[in-house]
Amino acid sequence: MRTLALLSCLAAPAGAQDACPPVPDTRAEKAEIIRQVQAAPSRAIGQRTAAGLWDLWLRAPDARAQAMLDRGAEAIRVGDLLGAIDVLDRLVGYCPDYAEGWNQRGFARFLARDFAAALPDLDRALALRPRHTGALTGRALTLIALGRDAEAQEDLRAALRLNPWLPERALLKGEAPAPDVDL
Repeated sequence: MRTLALLSCLAAPAGAQDACPPVPDTRAEKAEIIRQVQAAPSRAIGQRTAAGLWDLWLRAPDARAQAMLDRGAEAIRVGDLLGAIDVLDRLVGYCPDYAEGWNQRGFARFLARDFAAALPDLDRALALRPRHTGALTGRALTLIALGRDAEAQEDLRAALRLNPWLPERALLKGEAPAPDVDL
């Protein structure tokens, strides 16, 4: 019942735009944040700075897409994974070039333990935004769940080259965690 009510809230008003507008180009902003994260002197500063990436990734191309993303994220937060997947299905159908829609649907599927379905979503998110550390670490966790550890280690290393302060660093095999001046 709650899913039905949620979906009815997403119905587009009469005359609404049928196609998602182009995803804004925020590559320069993201590159600057990544540079600042890599230069951060501590985990606390690095993680605070990296939050700026999420601010950009979670900015949908229009109000309709933003409403779907927000409702999907809220459904994930309250544990309504099927509802989240339903809403995020609509989002990726409406905005197929918006990486965060794919990433969030992959996350919902991961939480639902449907790892085989999560992986293509994360692959698509990374095809659209190869430097998306959330999608990289999500893909790594999904690969670990699928028993594909060598591939997972590659994704973890790629994510950590972008953001050395990720907590997933602890999952690296054969390497000690980076020193942290916050300890």
